Amino acid sequence: MKSEMLLKNFSMKEVQSVRTVLWNLLLIFAGSVICALAVKGILIPRQFLAGGVTGLAIFGHYLFPSLPIGFIYFLLNIPLFVIGWMFVGRRFFWYSLAGMLIFSSVMFGSYPVFPVKDMILNALAAGIITGIGSGMILRSLGSAGGLDILSIILFKRFSIRPGTTVMTFHAILLLLALARLPMELVLYTLIYFFINAYFVNLVVIGLNQRKAVMIISSRWEDISRHIMEKLQRGVTIVEGEGGFSRQRLHILYSVITLTELSRFKEMIRKIDPNAFVVVTETLEVMGKRIGNQPHW
Repeated sequence: MKSEMLLKNFSMKEVQSVRTVLWNLLLIFAGSVICALAVKGILIPRQFLAGGVTGLAIFGHYLFPSLPIGFIYFLLNIPLFVIGWMFVGRRFFWYSLAGMLIFSSVMFGSYPVFPVKDMILNALAAGIITGIGSGMILRSLGSAGGLDILSIILFKRFSIRPGTTVMTFHAILLLLALARLPMELVLYTLIYFFINAYFVNLVVIGLNQRKAVMIISSRWEDISRHIMEKLQRGVTIVEGEGGFSRQRLHILYSVITLTELSRFKEMIRKIDPNAFVVVTETLEVMGKRIGNQPHW
């Protein structure tokens, strides 16, 4: 009986593991196809660039039109993955390797050209489409290789932040493009970069973005109770002291979602209109509540 239970639990874990792998590969594949639709249907026909190693592959294709973008992208990623083996986690490495192979493969396909001539509309459409596709890839446990791998390598080896790597790479790429492309196309590419970044964040974070809130109020007990009972969120109570008055204070700290922010502010106004409230962005939130107490 005990062995049957162990076998059943093992089988359930195995099935769950297979489902996780298939789901992540599906996200990478769908995101890659969506990105390829924009690259082959908008960016290349309009002579735009793209971000990351994809942009470098497109630039290489402009210089050597006989070389397919998928092939150039694959070649550029080989040294990154060879070095990345020593610096990135194994799960991320294998998912990213699969993502790079999938992305390179779908780039060999034929896709319809976006039937709009206006260049700004093309830049907007390309940014939206690739933003959605890239966001889907980033929601998986891996990536499509390229700049993601390079960012991790530079961060672990030289403590260079990923954002710095991305901005520097894009700046160098645009400077190189000025030698080959007209200034107007480079500026259209900048529009594409901004729209792409916005939609990547929207897909990856969406309405689940967390907000950290800090409240100082004489009615801190009522407010903390409402946060726990009405919003179903945990609260941390920190004892403090007023710098001028030297009065003892109770500072409430909580993390809520973006969709709960308006309800939260309305609740604060009703309980204590004079409460001091600070709302800040959060880059990432880990952990969960234990009972009625948050585990942060």
